[in-house]
Amino acid sequence: MPHPYAQDLPASPDPEQQRKCAKDLLKALRAGAAEAVTRFRYSHPRLAHRPDAELVAAAKLSDAQWVIAREYGFASWPRLQAHLAGEAPEIARPFEVELQYYRDRAAGIRSNHRTGEAGSLRLVQRFHPRFAVASEAEIRAADLSQEDAELVVARSHGFDDWDGFAGRIEAMQAGRAQEPFRSAFEAIRGDDRAALAAVLAAHPGLVNARGTNGNRLLMLAISMNRLVLAGDLLDAGADPNLANDKGWGPLHDIAYGGGRGDREARLALLDRLIAAGGLVEAEAYGDGGTPLAVALFWGHTTMAERLAAEVVAPLNLRIAAGLGRMDLIALFFDADGGLRPEAGHHRGFYRPHSGFPEWHMTDSPQEILDEALTWAARSGRIEAMAALLARGADIDGAPHNGAALHWALLSHRVEAVDWLIGQGADVSRGVPWGDTANVTPLHMAAGWANDPRAASLLLDHGADTTIRDRTYDSTPLGWAEHFGHPEVAAVLKGKSESETGA
Repeated sequence: MPHPYAQDLPASPDPEQQRKCAKDLLKALRAGAAEAVTRFRYSHPRLAHRPDAELVAAAKLSDAQWVIAREYGFASWPRLQAHLAGEAPEIARPFEVELQYYRDRAAGIRSNHRTGEAGSLRLVQRFHPRFAVASEAEIRAADLSQEDAELVVARSHGFDDWDGFAGRIEAMQAGRAQEPFRSAFEAIRGDDRAALAAVLAAHPGLVNARGTNGNRLLMLAISMNRLVLAGDLLDAGADPNLANDKGWGPLHDIAYGGGRGDREARLALLDRLIAAGGLVEAEAYGDGGTPLAVALFWGHTTMAERLAAEVVAPLNLRIAAGLGRMDLIALFFDADGGLRPEAGHHRGFYRPHSGFPEWHMTDSPQEILDEALTWAARSGRIEAMAALLARGADIDGAPHNGAALHWALLSHRVEAVDWLIGQGADVSRGVPWGDTANVTPLHMAAGWANDPRAASLLLDHGADTTIRDRTYDSTPLGWAEHFGHPEVAAVLKGKSESETGA
């Protein structure tokens, strides 16, 4: 669902004109113009829910500039100004030596381009000669081929064409070419603190250098759960606000990992990133893709609650449901129980990477309710789920990538699984999940969740063991065996043997 105030930059935007737009917006706000108030409420998370008089009194020119920047899809006014000034991004440095990795990155650019994601549009404009003077609207409407996307990848690394870039990667793989950024990456992957320190001492500029897709060493360290090394990078001057080509930054990475490894250490690093200026409102992969949304996408409740203590951004029904905040859920319903439009705002983010299927969402109240139910389920928010069902959510609704029961299973929310089954959730409901069709809750328990206790619970409530997914033509037992989950397989085999009398 598009941002209602989203704007495309023209092919040759005027920085001075944008400064004037911000001044005009602030002037209109102070004059009480309804549209200006609405635009502030939509695009300024820290002012969104103040009373009108408070909002008008608090707003400054910098706030109006931020609203303008966010309407163009930028995390901040300085980033918009840098783009308007024509500042070319630093050339990316490769850190993998398998060419397929970069082909996959190109495929990701195509996937995001098809959804109209602003970062991908600007990447194409910056690095594809055919689109250098095109407007964002023209780029969005264009048919971007795999070859086009590969050219973008090549040129973002400083090469004129794909063949030249491929040659460089092959030379790196064969050891004929060296790349210091890759050496730092390998030190991080090997959790080798001394080796990383040595590379940074020899090449201090690497600490904020731009790798493939715009990823930085700090982000790579966090994504690989190398938290001590991430601290070392911050000590060396790593900027916690530098983001990749999709707007994804260190705060997104730590939110994505959630409870991996030492939870206290991750929370301590989160606090350090915020204290160092990390922007908790920064968005990636579409409108509303904040670190808080990323944490709640995976049901990482402790991380989400810490981020929400800074600011609940974005504030919509699915975020309120994921947090289990009944006070916030109530904001999105009229006195008669009808869903308010704000419930569906800022839902452009729906996947943390292009490995998830594309989705063209709508503003259907049923879809918004059903999606919020899945976000409550993945965080185990039973009270929120009960409130949503009472207001019309479909317990078996699967608006995108799974129903509530599937998400509760994936997140190991056993109490939520038990509650949903008790409320009548279909234990044999087949839904699309990723690129796989007809995935049942039992497939989920047997495969990605690897949860023998949940599998037993589903079987006790009559889950059908014979249903096959329509992509791989496999039963849940086949999934358990394929994924190498012997405990779940034993549960499923025991059920099959008891049914056949074996």
